[in-house]
Amino acid sequence: MESTKTLVLTQSDVRTLVEMNSAVTAIEAAFEAHGRNETQMPPKVYLDLPEFDGDFRAMPAYFGGSAGVKWVNSHPFNPERHSLPSVLGMYILSDPASALPLAVMDATLLTAVRTGAAAAVATKYLARPDSRSVGFVGSGVQARTLLAALQTVFDNLVVVASDVSAEAAEHFAAETGGTVGDLATAVACDIVCTATPVREPIVRREWVNPGCHINAMGADAHGKQELDTQILLDARVVIDDWTQACGSGEVNVPLDTGAMPRDHIHAALGEVVAGLKAGRKSADEITVFDSTGLAVQDVALARLIYERAKRTGVGLEV
Repeated sequence: MESTKTLVLTQSDVRTLVEMNSAVTAIEAAFEAHGRNETQMPPKVYLDLPEFDGDFRAMPAYFGGSAGVKWVNSHPFNPERHSLPSVLGMYILSDPASALPLAVMDATLLTAVRTGAAAAVATKYLARPDSRSVGFVGSGVQARTLLAALQTVFDNLVVVASDVSAEAAEHFAAETGGTVGDLATAVACDIVCTATPVREPIVRREWVNPGCHINAMGADAHGKQELDTQILLDARVVIDDWTQACGSGEVNVPLDTGAMPRDHIHAALGEVVAGLKAGRKSADEITVFDSTGLAVQDVALARLIYERAKRTGVGLEV
């Protein structure tokens, strides 16, 4: 008889089970399946909490024989107000045949890792192969998993850290052997990762060099925008999902205002990974990956974590 128990995995359990190389491989496979329409992923549901300067999101998906849902938040002021991370989450992984909840796991680290892995996949297909430097606009928790993931596809990247908090930038630079720079210096790198909660653009067009690849990770709700619209207009823009990105990604504001037509968006990343659309076409082309975070990424990584936990005996069955 099959077990009817549910595996509970804490954040410390998840930390012992996550390995970035396999995470990037799993996320790349999820993007490819998404590009071939082999997944089920309803649009994420938002529960806005303006009185608390935050929101919750529910993110269900089915992919590769696995089904699950993530309950996650975005509370940018958590660190100073509550000494908690800005993003916290919980994941329920279920057996699609029986509906048995296979696992309940902390999704805070899962979210950070799969977000970094998504940027790594995009960078693999869109950045110049000779890229040597990476600039971070925002040097918090997400910057660390972004760098760890990027290092699986590019060796010996020189890091430039920038942040509204000089202390945060200095800590990140010290950890990585990089340097602290202002916004313009960070954005002048070959690869740029933006991961901020801003609602108005902070990255100027004149700072972006030809051949740059930008992973725009921060705009994940309606009305948010990190990049000057002219950057998007001058770039090959690749999004993670048409519905989500157009509604809540980096492109949402210029689409709403009419500053950028929808047909300027080149492709979804899954289409590029699946070989249905081209990636970078020239060395001097600017490329932008607009990431909102997909539920298929979560279920792919949750399944990987669950399988490794079962093999190694990590976690508590209840």
